[in-house]
Amino acid sequence: MENLLFTTGDMAVYPAHGVGVIKDIQQQNIGGVDQSFYVMKILDNDMTIMIPTSNSANVGLRAIIDSNEVEKVMTILEQRDIKISSQTWNRRYRDYMEKIKTGSVYEVAVVLRDLYLLKDDKELSYGERKMMDTAKSLLIKEISLAREVDEDKVERQVEKIFS
Repeated sequence: MENLLFTTGDMAVYPAHGVGVIKDIQQQNIGGVDQSFYVMKILDNDMTIMIPTSNSANVGLRAIIDSNEVEKVMTILEQRDIKISSQTWNRRYRDYMEKIKTGSVYEVAVVLRDLYLLKDDKELSYGERKMMDTAKSLLIKEISLAREVDEDKVERQVEKIFS
């Protein structure tokens, strides 16, 4: 039996989908090969996904950050001495999407910060606004779990950084 990173009941983060709970670990025979899967329910939309346990690290499944990492995230959000690239919105959108797909809470924080700062300069495209909401919701959910505080409180803190 392989070493499992998670057990039933653990909270984990799946890139681009967000925080979920490991509901079960199942064995299935696929193409004559027995494989084990994490059965994960995403909290935001109740979607259930199955992730091969042997491949979970490669797809970016990870534990929720611990509370001392939250400070690093907040520091990223507070940075103002950065230059937003002047590339076209669709090129920027692709770059930001790649960052979100990494599953890194720090990359998601960079996307949120950059889009907030960009919004001060010009109107965001529909896709960028939607992406900003996604990044914000991914961060808020994870930070609230890491700090064990209400999501509304985290959202107010984030809003305050950008007001």
